[in-house]
Amino acid sequence: MSSSAFSGHPQFATTQWSLVAAAGSRESGEARAALEDLCRAYWYPVYAFIRRRGHQPADATDLTQEFFARLIEKDYLDSADQQRGRFRTFLLTAVTRFLANERERAAAQKRGGGTRPLSLSVEDGETRYQLEPTDRWSPERLFDRRWALTILDQTLTKLRAEQEGAGKGSLFDVLKVYLTGETGVPTLRQSADRLDMTEGSVKVAVHRLRQKYRELLRHEIGQTVAEDGQVEDELRLLLSALRGDTT
Repeated sequence: MSSSAFSGHPQFATTQWSLVAAAGSRESGEARAALEDLCRAYWYPVYAFIRRRGHQPADATDLTQEFFARLIEKDYLDSADQQRGRFRTFLLTAVTRFLANERERAAAQKRGGGTRPLSLSVEDGETRYQLEPTDRWSPERLFDRRWALTILDQTLTKLRAEQEGAGKGSLFDVLKVYLTGETGVPTLRQSADRLDMTEGSVKVAVHRLRQKYRELLRHEIGQTVAEDGQVEDELRLLLSALRGDTT
């Protein structure tokens, strides 16, 4: 993929994964930084996958850290050409191969040796994992579901920051419930009373917030695929994972 494919209007600038995929394992500070950002954002689906494969918490933590350290430092990208279209697919394939290698699991004392550590907040991984269904999800389905929820969380976090930057943090805190599909949300009338606004104004604000949320969601998904045309397919797959559809 040539660099010219990423030129033009800023809307179509190089995404994180397309930059990483184009660079491969070659030295590229920008590509490495993009890969590190992706790893920091999406480490938990990998941790949950490793735990669901039967590894105990301490081992799962070590394996998660080691996997991402090796992903950053080694030639994993060169060995996964067919998986470069989507970071989610590449990551699941790579961690599956990593766990299948007995040498990676055997010498725990050698984990992290000679590699520059990637700072990941995996300490709370087990706390989060204990909230997962105990018998409903296979490792692969759990990975996809947690990936989808991570995408939504990343999107909501960015929308919050944007709204706070525009001086609308308090409005966002009240109206965010209309974005996440929660049950038992207040009526627009109730929110209007709480915000001292008219019901019509709240309805308009919710509509605009939903539009922005969808825009940011597509952008967030776009960071994990190599081409714009893959966004819709990835979005459908993630929604399917959230519903718990079988594959």
